[in-house]
Amino acid sequence: MFNSEENPKRLAQIALVILLIVGCIAVLWPMIGAVLFAFVVWICTWPLYSEQLLPRLGGRNTLAATLMTTLLVLVMLLPMIFLAGSLASSADKLIDFARPYVEQGLPLDPPAWLSGLPFFGVEIDTFWHQIASNRAELNALLKQLVVPLRQFGLALGGIAANGLLQVALVIFVVFFLYRDGAKVVHSLYVAAHKLGGELGEEMLDKARGTVVGVMLGIVGTAAAQGTVAMIGFLIAGVPAAVLLGFATFFLSMIPIGPPLIWGGAAAWLYSQGLTGWAIFVVLYGLFIISSIDNFVKPVLMARGAGISILLIALGVLGGVLVFGFIGIFLGPVLLALGHMLFGRWTREDISA
Repeated sequence: MFNSEENPKRLAQIALVILLIVGCIAVLWPMIGAVLFAFVVWICTWPLYSEQLLPRLGGRNTLAATLMTTLLVLVMLLPMIFLAGSLASSADKLIDFARPYVEQGLPLDPPAWLSGLPFFGVEIDTFWHQIASNRAELNALLKQLVVPLRQFGLALGGIAANGLLQVALVIFVVFFLYRDGAKVVHSLYVAAHKLGGELGEEMLDKARGTVVGVMLGIVGTAAAQGTVAMIGFLIAGVPAAVLLGFATFFLSMIPIGPPLIWGGAAAWLYSQGLTGWAIFVVLYGLFIISSIDNFVKPVLMARGAGISILLIALGVLGGVLVFGFIGIFLGPVLLALGHMLFGRWTREDISA
């Protein structure tokens, strides 16, 4: 018990600590996603840095951190810039393709592949003749499309710019984590031991293993999907198959990402009159590309993290709904730690 003179002083100290913690969280909150993801990247690549690169450079932390960060730039940032540039080039080609139709109007008859679509071909053909024969109605339709397309373009550009900024911030933070990694690791284990003793250290190890397992599942699945998709596009004769493979790799981190790529490729093949190859790409996408995400990813995550597939699936889905993208990692980690604590508590209760 504290005497009456010590109580106000202790309360003031506690209040100061709480205010300091709240202030630090408020400062970091706008960047919390990038900072947490930087820790994820650092945790997953720390063995490569500390056991392979750093000893070969004679323990020079700054040089090793610089080389490792440069490698991350090559792996993470450059492909995104290349993909964004390719998408911008494709958008320019699409604008050049659409400009004559906007300036001169639509031909009276729609393309055969468009009017021949099942279920909707007749309605499309009727609507096409209606707007092609009436310039005023075509202009009104174009005006209706301009505003949402402009908003979509601005939103897409904002997302792309924000994504590049976030990746740059991640790489910036990771540099310092690499350079001072040994101190960070020591501080984390000291803090975990002070908070929970051996249990705290065990929880820290469990969190690290879960993060590595989830990253293994995500990157491994993305690489497998991108490679398999590229092979399928090459077989079907889809142009820019390598670029589409890269796009599949990046978009595989969202649930509907890969279908957007192979679905678009199938639509292009159908528009070229290659119906058989379009059907091939659809079946290939459904049963091969997407099946990797549905079956391989949970297995890789569960095996790498050492926990059940159910916890991984619930953690990923719930984490994304609550925390956004970084919830892919936070959700499974929280459930894994909760599962470990529950198991330890029940074992101790039975032994007692």
